[in-house]
Amino acid sequence: MATQPMTNWSTGLLDCCESMSTCCYGFWCCPCLACTVSASFGENRCLPLCDMLSPAITSALGIPLCVPPAVLSMRVAIRHRYGIKGSLCKDIATSCFCEWCSWCQMHRELKYRNGNTTVIVNVQPTQVR
Repeated sequence: MATQPMTNWSTGLLDCCESMSTCCYGFWCCPCLACTVSASFGENRCLPLCDMLSPAITSALGIPLCVPPAVLSMRVAIRHRYGIKGSLCKDIATSCFCEWCSWCQMHRELKYRNGNTTVIVNVQPTQVR
């Protein structure tokens, strides 16, 4: 079985201006962006909620948690599916210290690999007769 050649991410971690729509989406509602990325990748849309709920649950049980599990697992899965260069160590550091930028980068990557994943809602005024 032949392996695919390793590539780089289509955009850098801090290349927010590459997609202003992703940047704005991540800035104004990053939890929504994270859920969109998860669903676009074929995972449960609510998976990123683990990152928001797990610190509260684990601290209540006395278990320290440093690495957000959803962003880390999504980042590793995207890297492996598309043959993107990197390491688990870099993924952990990115997930811990640049979580929002990581979700934006993954969103841009999915748009690049799969076409535009943005849902466009067109609201037209209704005419009263």
